[in-house]
Amino acid sequence: MHQQTHHQHAQQAAAAAASAAQQQHFNRVAATHNATAPLAASAHVQDIAVMDNVTEENKRTLGFISDLLTEDTREAALLELSKKREQVPELALILWHSFGVMTSLLQEIISVYTLLNPSQLTAAASNRVCNALALLQCVASHNETRALFLNAHIPLFLYPFLNTTSKSRPFEYLRLTSLGVIGALVKNDSSDVINFLLTTEIIPLCLRIMETGSELSKTVAIFIVQKILLDDHGLNYICATYERFYAVGTVLSNMLK
Repeated sequence: MHQQTHHQHAQQAAAAAASAAQQQHFNRVAATHNATAPLAASAHVQDIAVMDNVTEENKRTLGFISDLLTEDTREAALLELSKKREQVPELALILWHSFGVMTSLLQEIISVYTLLNPSQLTAAASNRVCNALALLQCVASHNETRALFLNAHIPLFLYPFLNTTSKSRPFEYLRLTSLGVIGALVKNDSSDVINFLLTTEIIPLCLRIMETGSELSKTVAIFIVQKILLDDHGLNYICATYERFYAVGTVLSNMLK
Protein backbone atom coordinates (compact mmCIF):
# COMPACT_ATOMS: atom_id res chain seq x y z
CA MET A 1 0.00 0.00 0.00
CA HIS A 2 2.84 2.35 0.92
CA GLN A 3 4.61 1.63 -2.36
CA GLN A 4 1.41 2.20 -4.32
CA THR A 5 0.82 5.55 -2.54
CA HIS A 6 4.42 6.57 -3.18
CA HIS A 7 4.03 5.65 -6.86
CA GLN A 8 0.83 7.72 -7.09
CA HIS A 9 2.58 10.71 -5.52
CA ALA A 10 5.47 10.32 -7.94
CA GLN A 11 3.07 10.19 -10.88
CA GLN A 12 1.26 13.30 -9.64
CA ALA A 13 4.56 15.13 -9.26
CA ALA A 14 5.63 14.10 -12.75
CA ALA A 15 2.32 15.20 -14.23
CA ALA A 16 2.57 18.52 -12.39
CA ALA A 17 6.14 18.97 -13.60
CA ALA A 18 5.14 18.27 -17.19
CA SER A 19 2.21 20.67 -16.87
CA ALA A 20 4.50 23.34 -15.48
CA ALA A 21 6.97 22.88 -18.31
CA GLN A 22 4.17 23.27 -20.82
CA GLN A 23 2.88 26.35 -19.02
CA GLN A 24 6.35 27.91 -19.03
CA HIS A 25 6.57 27.37 -22.75
CA PHE A 26 3.10 28.85 -23.32
CA ASN A 27 4.02 31.84 -21.18
CA ARG A 28 7.11 32.49 -23.31
CA VAL A 29 5.00 32.25 -26.46
CA ALA A 30 2.42 34.60 -25.00
CA ALA A 31 5.10 37.11 -24.05
CA THR A 32 6.62 36.94 -27.53
CA HIS A 33 3.28 37.75 -29.11
CA ASN A 34 2.45 40.53 -26.62
CA ALA A 35 -0.37 38.71 -24.86
CA THR A 36 -2.87 40.77 -22.92
CA ALA A 37 -2.18 41.56 -19.27
CA PRO A 38 -5.15 39.60 -17.82
CA LEU A 39 -4.12 36.49 -19.74
CA ALA A 40 -0.51 36.79 -18.58
CA ALA A 41 -1.65 37.32 -14.97
CA SER A 42 -3.92 34.29 -15.08
CA ALA A 43 -1.17 32.14 -16.57
CA HIS A 44 1.26 33.35 -13.90
CA VAL A 45 -1.13 32.42 -11.08
CA GLN A 46 -1.72 29.00 -12.63
CA ASP A 47 2.02 28.46 -13.03
CA ILE A 48 2.64 29.28 -9.36
CA ALA A 49 -0.16 26.94 -8.23
CA VAL A 50 1.28 24.08 -10.27
CA MET A 51 4.86 24.68 -9.17
CA ASP A 52 3.84 24.59 -5.46
CA ASN A 53 3.10 20.88 -5.91
CA VAL A 54 6.46 20.06 -7.49
CA THR A 55 9.51 18.90 -5.52
CA GLU A 56 12.72 20.89 -5.55
CA GLU A 57 14.43 18.15 -7.54
CA ASN A 58 11.72 18.30 -10.19
CA LYS A 59 11.90 22.09 -10.26
CA ARG A 60 15.59 21.87 -11.12
CA THR A 61 14.76 19.20 -13.67
CA LEU A 62 12.12 21.48 -15.20
CA GLY A 63 14.73 24.15 -15.72
CA PHE A 64 16.89 21.77 -17.72
CA ILE A 65 13.90 20.49 -19.67
CA SER A 66 12.99 24.05 -20.57
CA ASP A 67 16.59 24.52 -21.75
CA LEU A 68 16.15 21.63 -24.21
CA LEU A 69 13.87 23.83 -26.29
CA THR A 70 16.65 26.34 -26.98
CA GLU A 71 19.60 25.43 -29.20
CA ASP A 72 22.11 27.49 -27.18
CA THR A 73 21.31 25.75 -23.88
CA ARG A 74 20.41 22.28 -25.14
CA GLU A 75 23.86 20.65 -24.92
CA ALA A 76 24.33 21.48 -21.24
CA ALA A 77 20.74 20.45 -20.48
CA LEU A 78 21.24 17.08 -22.20
CA LEU A 79 24.30 16.41 -20.05
CA GLU A 80 22.58 17.32 -16.78
CA LEU A 81 19.38 15.44 -17.53
CA SER A 82 21.29 12.31 -18.56
CA LYS A 83 22.76 12.30 -15.04
CA LYS A 84 19.32 12.54 -13.44
CA ARG A 85 17.84 9.35 -14.89
CA GLU A 86 18.23 7.53 -11.58
CA GLN A 87 17.55 10.54 -9.36
CA VAL A 88 14.14 11.42 -10.86
CA PRO A 89 12.11 8.18 -11.13
CA GLU A 90 9.36 9.76 -13.25
CA LEU A 91 11.72 11.61 -15.60
CA ALA A 92 10.37 9.58 -18.53
CA LEU A 93 6.86 10.94 -17.97
CA ILE A 94 8.13 14.50 -17.72
CA LEU A 95 10.17 14.13 -20.90
CA TRP A 96 7.36 12.58 -22.90
CA HIS A 97 4.58 14.95 -21.84
CA SER A 98 6.57 18.21 -21.89
CA PHE A 99 5.86 20.33 -24.95
CA GLY A 100 8.51 20.07 -27.68
CA VAL A 101 10.98 17.91 -25.75
CA MET A 102 10.76 14.73 -27.80
CA THR A 103 11.03 16.80 -30.97
CA SER A 104 14.19 18.43 -29.62
CA LEU A 105 15.70 15.02 -28.84
CA LEU A 106 14.90 13.77 -32.35
CA GLN A 107 16.48 16.90 -33.81
CA GLU A 108 19.67 16.02 -31.97
CA ILE A 109 19.64 12.53 -33.48
CA ILE A 110 18.85 13.63 -37.03
CA SER A 111 21.53 16.31 -36.96
CA VAL A 112 24.21 13.60 -36.68
CA TYR A 113 23.14 11.68 -39.79
CA THR A 114 25.30 13.81 -42.08
CA LEU A 115 28.39 12.87 -40.02
CA LEU A 116 27.93 9.13 -40.49
CA ASN A 117 28.98 8.76 -44.12
CA PRO A 118 31.67 9.75 -44.78
CA SER A 119 32.81 9.22 -41.19
CA GLN A 120 33.12 12.67 -39.60
CA LEU A 121 31.73 11.99 -36.15
CA THR A 122 33.83 13.64 -33.45
CA ALA A 123 34.00 12.61 -29.80
CA ALA A 124 32.15 15.78 -28.76
CA ALA A 125 29.33 15.20 -31.27
CA SER A 126 29.09 11.55 -30.24
CA ASN A 127 28.88 12.44 -26.54
CA ARG A 128 26.16 15.00 -27.21
CA VAL A 129 23.91 12.70 -29.23
CA CYS A 130 24.52 9.85 -26.77
CA ASN A 131 23.20 12.06 -23.97
CA ALA A 132 20.03 12.49 -26.06
CA LEU A 133 19.91 8.72 -26.60
CA ALA A 134 20.24 8.18 -22.84
CA LEU A 135 17.07 10.21 -22.34
CA LEU A 136 15.31 8.18 -25.02
CA GLN A 137 16.39 5.03 -23.17
CA CYS A 138 14.78 6.47 -20.06
CA VAL A 139 11.49 6.87 -21.94
CA ALA A 140 11.81 3.40 -23.48
CA SER A 141 12.36 1.84 -20.04
CA HIS A 142 9.31 3.30 -18.30
CA ASN A 143 6.19 1.15 -18.22
CA GLU A 144 3.87 4.06 -18.98
CA THR A 145 5.83 5.56 -21.87
CA ARG A 146 7.22 2.43 -23.53
CA ALA A 147 4.15 1.78 -25.69
CA LEU A 148 3.88 5.46 -26.64
CA PHE A 149 7.56 5.45 -27.59
CA LEU A 150 7.06 2.34 -29.71
CA ASN A 151 3.85 3.54 -31.39
CA ALA A 152 5.67 6.70 -32.46
CA HIS A 153 8.25 4.46 -34.22
CA ILE A 154 11.07 6.37 -32.55
CA PRO A 155 13.44 3.33 -32.57
CA LEU A 156 13.65 3.68 -36.36
CA PHE A 157 15.61 6.91 -35.90
CA LEU A 158 18.37 4.85 -34.23
CA TYR A 159 18.84 2.30 -37.01
CA PRO A 160 21.25 4.47 -39.05
CA PHE A 161 23.55 4.45 -36.00
CA LEU A 162 23.36 0.66 -35.70
CA ASN A 163 24.14 0.36 -39.40
CA THR A 164 27.54 2.06 -39.10
CA THR A 165 30.74 0.02 -39.34
CA SER A 166 33.51 2.39 -38.23
CA LYS A 167 35.48 1.03 -35.30
CA SER A 168 36.47 4.45 -33.93
CA ARG A 169 35.46 5.17 -30.34
CA PRO A 170 32.86 7.86 -31.19
CA PHE A 171 31.05 5.43 -33.49
CA GLU A 172 31.37 2.52 -31.08
CA TYR A 173 29.95 4.63 -28.27
CA LEU A 174 27.10 5.69 -30.55
CA ARG A 175 26.24 2.09 -31.46
CA LEU A 176 26.45 0.91 -27.85
CA THR A 177 24.14 3.65 -26.58
CA SER A 178 21.67 3.02 -29.42
CA LEU A 179 21.65 -0.69 -28.56
CA GLY A 180 20.92 0.30 -24.98
CA VAL A 181 17.67 1.94 -26.09
CA ILE A 182 16.59 -1.24 -27.95
CA GLY A 183 17.69 -3.34 -24.98
CA ALA A 184 15.50 -1.25 -22.69
CA LEU A 185 12.53 -1.97 -24.95
CA VAL A 186 12.95 -5.77 -24.95
CA LYS A 187 13.71 -6.06 -21.25
CA ASN A 188 10.08 -6.47 -20.22
CA ASP A 189 9.39 -9.40 -22.61
CA SER A 190 6.62 -7.62 -24.52
CA SER A 191 5.37 -9.38 -27.64
CA ASP A 192 4.42 -5.99 -29.11
CA VAL A 193 8.04 -4.88 -28.86
CA ILE A 194 9.30 -8.12 -30.42
CA ASN A 195 6.80 -7.86 -33.28
CA PHE A 196 7.84 -4.29 -33.96
CA LEU A 197 11.53 -5.17 -34.02
CA LEU A 198 10.96 -8.14 -36.33
CA THR A 199 9.08 -6.02 -38.86
CA THR A 200 11.91 -3.47 -38.87
CA GLU A 201 14.73 -5.97 -39.49
CA ILE A 202 16.66 -5.47 -36.26
CA ILE A 203 18.12 -9.00 -36.40
CA PRO A 204 20.60 -8.42 -39.28
CA LEU A 205 21.88 -5.27 -37.53
CA CYS A 206 22.38 -7.13 -34.25
CA LEU A 207 24.07 -10.08 -35.98
CA ARG A 208 26.62 -7.83 -37.63
CA ILE A 209 27.38 -6.10 -34.34
CA MET A 210 27.75 -9.51 -32.68
CA GLU A 211 30.42 -10.33 -35.27
CA THR A 212 32.33 -7.05 -35.47
CA GLY A 213 31.45 -4.88 -32.46
CA SER A 214 33.25 -4.30 -29.19
CA GLU A 215 32.70 -6.66 -26.28
CA LEU A 216 30.11 -4.37 -24.70
CA SER A 217 28.21 -3.90 -27.96
CA LYS A 218 28.29 -7.65 -28.59
CA THR A 219 26.85 -8.28 -25.14
CA VAL A 220 23.90 -5.95 -25.65
CA ALA A 221 23.27 -7.25 -29.19
CA ILE A 222 23.28 -10.84 -27.87
CA PHE A 223 20.81 -9.84 -25.17
CA ILE A 224 18.43 -8.40 -27.80
CA VAL A 225 18.68 -11.51 -30.00
CA GLN A 226 18.20 -13.74 -26.96
CA LYS A 227 15.00 -11.90 -26.03
CA ILE A 228 13.72 -12.36 -29.59
CA LEU A 229 14.54 -16.08 -29.53
CA LEU A 230 12.77 -16.53 -26.18
CA ASP A 231 9.57 -15.10 -27.64
CA ASP A 232 7.43 -17.65 -29.50
CA HIS A 233 6.72 -15.31 -32.38
CA GLY A 234 10.38 -14.31 -32.57
CA LEU A 235 11.52 -17.93 -32.64
CA ASN A 236 8.96 -18.79 -35.32
CA TYR A 237 10.10 -15.83 -37.38
CA ILE A 238 13.75 -16.91 -37.30
CA CYS A 239 12.91 -20.54 -38.05
CA ALA A 240 10.48 -19.66 -40.86
CA THR A 241 13.20 -19.61 -43.53
CA TYR A 242 16.49 -21.41 -43.98
CA GLU A 243 18.32 -18.12 -44.57
CA ARG A 244 17.27 -16.59 -41.25
CA PHE A 245 17.95 -19.75 -39.26
CA TYR A 246 21.34 -20.22 -40.90
CA ALA A 247 22.35 -16.58 -40.36
CA VAL A 248 21.53 -16.66 -36.66
CA GLY A 249 22.98 -20.14 -36.14
CA THR A 250 26.22 -19.27 -37.91
CA VAL A 251 26.84 -16.12 -35.88
CA LEU A 252 26.07 -17.86 -32.58
CA SER A 253 28.33 -20.77 -33.56
CA ASN A 254 31.19 -18.40 -34.43
CA MET A 255 30.89 -16.67 -31.06
CA LEU A 256 31.37 -19.95 -29.25
CA LYS A 257 34.61 -20.71 -31.06
